[in-house]
Amino acid sequence: MNIVIAAGGTGGHLYPAIAVAREFLRRDPSTRILFVGTTRGIEQKVLAHEGLPLRCITAHPFMGKSPVEMVKALITLPVSLWQSLGVLKQQSADLVFGVGGYTSPAMLVAAFLSRVPGVILEPNAYPGLANKAVAPLVQRIFLAFESTKQFFDRRKTSVVGVPVRQAFLDSSSPETARSETGPKRHLLIFGGSQGAKAINSAVIDALPMLATMNTRLTITHQTGEADHARVAAAYQQAGISAQVVPFLYDMPTALRAADLVVARAGAMTIAELTVCGKPAILIPLPTAIYNHQLRNAEVMAKAGGAVLLPQAELTGAALAHAMTEIFSDQQRLETMSRHSWNMRRSDAAETIVRECYDVIRRRHEASDSARAL
Repeated sequence: MNIVIAAGGTGGHLYPAIAVAREFLRRDPSTRILFVGTTRGIEQKVLAHEGLPLRCITAHPFMGKSPVEMVKALITLPVSLWQSLGVLKQQSADLVFGVGGYTSPAMLVAAFLSRVPGVILEPNAYPGLANKAVAPLVQRIFLAFESTKQFFDRRKTSVVGVPVRQAFLDSSSPETARSETGPKRHLLIFGGSQGAKAINSAVIDALPMLATMNTRLTITHQTGEADHARVAAAYQQAGISAQVVPFLYDMPTALRAADLVVARAGAMTIAELTVCGKPAILIPLPTAIYNHQLRNAEVMAKAGGAVLLPQAELTGAALAHAMTEIFSDQQRLETMSRHSWNMRRSDAAETIVRECYDVIRRRHEASDSARAL
């Protein structure tokens, strides 16, 4: 079986697709997987690390860009469509799986024109333009949130959650994890695959206050490549020992070790937090298209697993106050962990792959019936 996966740009698009790819390979190791992305995102670096093949096409982001960039994106559409048609022909694709973003529309339109079945995953509480645009062309639409059904043809939708990698699923329950921890608390800070300068700056401003907890606190901080030197220097100047890294390839290990997480509120982040049962302070990216990160964060905060801190209210003092409030109240920390764990969906990848097999089977049966007439 040959599966083409259109995903890239950010970790929020790429990592759910990797989880689905791994499940296809677990079910049938002879499956041929090909990722299609661009040279603009993180897919080249991450997929090389994961040992998964990538083919790059010409595609540019459209939403939230300047008029010049939007025109450039429109001009490149015919090129990316032609490239996508070539990929499908070369791969003899049985299915195209898309996760939104600017890479997937061309591949899914090409799949429709080539009579190759297509499916999409919408991981956010509010869907992006790419998935809404191609939804009429695909056979199945997988959703993370029940509320997202209103934007799509309900006959095609399945609410499955966001697929996460198997390493996250090996996490202990909050009760078991508590019995394994020592007297210190571990804080994990990250701003998505590319880091978040606003979060980094707030943490730097909060370091004098965090220094008072230094003997009871360990910290891992993913900064992003561009901000790594500045943040590392700030920790050193504050006299706080921390693991400050530009990128975390082994996020499952880092997340399992955390007692509290400070992060953006991308769909992938929410899924990974909840599948590990981790409480969080969520700072949604205010420039996210359709403000979908705020909607994601509201879902987790309403469930009791997170505190929502809007970026407009983000200061070093506000962040330090939120962290110390949670860390100083063990019962609250445990309650947030339990509520986070209760949101987990551990079978998303398995469900998606099972339904993808059904989509492929139905298309083959339809083709066989057409040839018999």
